[in-house]
Amino acid sequence: MADTQDENDEAGEGGGKKRSKAFLFMGLTIGIIGAAGGFYAAYSGYIPMGSNPDIGRFEARESDADDMPDVRFVPIEPIVVQLRTDGENRHLRFRAQLEVPSEFQGDVTRFLPRVADVINGYLRALDYTDIADSAALVRIRGQILRRIKTVIGEGKVNDLLIMEFAVI
Repeated sequence: MADTQDENDEAGEGGGKKRSKAFLFMGLTIGIIGAAGGFYAAYSGYIPMGSNPDIGRFEARESDADDMPDVRFVPIEPIVVQLRTDGENRHLRFRAQLEVPSEFQGDVTRFLPRVADVINGYLRALDYTDIADSAALVRIRGQILRRIKTVIGEGKVNDLLIMEFAVI
């Protein structure tokens, strides 16, 4: 009697494993078919991606050159500042340009000494750990642009383009 019970247990375990593998295989098959169908529907356009169907499609127009804003780029003299570190002598070389509307180019050029002073003061307050992380350049750019707009005036400077930001 014990022998028949052992045989039933062995048969039950093997049948359970086969059933488990069958469900796993069916699940994987359904998942792959669903993923392929979803990809095809999105790729072929059956599922609209956004409210505008022309998003992502670029068509060159002749009037693109006319639509460009009338801006000028005013270079700022390169600035080299010493960074505060733990005993090492490191310097930061900074070079940038200001994007300004063409009607304010003269005004911005007149204020370049003040702009250099503001940038110099901000960069000297930094230490090496402030510029070490990956988001530092974006943060520093925003801080400098905010200070420049305070000095020159709101609406006279569109953007700050950093041309060189190197630790030497």
